Amino acid sequence: MSSAGHGAARVVELLHANRKTICTAESLTGGELASALVDIAGASTVFAGGVTTYSLEAKRAVLGFSETELVDGAVSAEVATYMAQRVRKLFGTDYALSTTGVAGPGPHRGVAEGTVWLGFASKTSSGAISVDLAGVRDPSTSGSARNVIRAAAVTAALDLVFTQAVFDGLHPQT
Repeated sequence: MSSAGHGAARVVELLHANRKTICTAESLTGGELASALVDIAGASTVFAGGVTTYSLEAKRAVLGFSETELVDGAVSAEVATYMAQRVRKLFGTDYALSTTGVAGPGPHRGVAEGTVWLGFASKTSSGAISVDLAGVRDPSTSGSARNVIRAAAVTAALDLVFTQAVFDGLHPQT
C-alpha cells in the first residue's frame, strides 16, 4: 500500500470509529486527495464529497472567493484555510482538508516549485501548514517532480487531519 493509501486508511478508520465525516477542497492535488480516501473500503461512511477548484475562477465560483482574496494568487496560508472552512460549510462535515501550491515545473507567479499549503477545518478550529517539497524528485525519472510533489502533498494532508482529529480527542479503534 502506498503512503497515501496507508494514510487514507488510518483516516477513514479513525473517522468511522468516531462517527465523523470529512470533505476536501483541492487545487494542487487535482482530486488525488479525494481519490485516496474513496479508494478505501468503507469511505462512504465518512467521506461526504470534494471539490477540485484548480483555477482562480473555480475558487471564486465554487468556494465564494472574492477578487481581493485572490489578488496575490492562491498559494498562501489564508487561501488554504479559507478553502477548508468553506468546503466544510458547503458539505456540513466535521472535518475538511484543502491543498494548494505549486507542483511545477518551475515557479508560478513568483512562488517556488514545491511550495505547498495544506488547510484544515473542523467545528472548533482551522488553519494551515506549509510543506516545503522543493527538490523532491522521482528516482525513476530525470524529469519534473510534479507528480511526486502532488503525491507527497496528499500524504501530508492525510497525516495532518489524522493528527488534528486525534488532538481533538478522537480515538483509533482498538
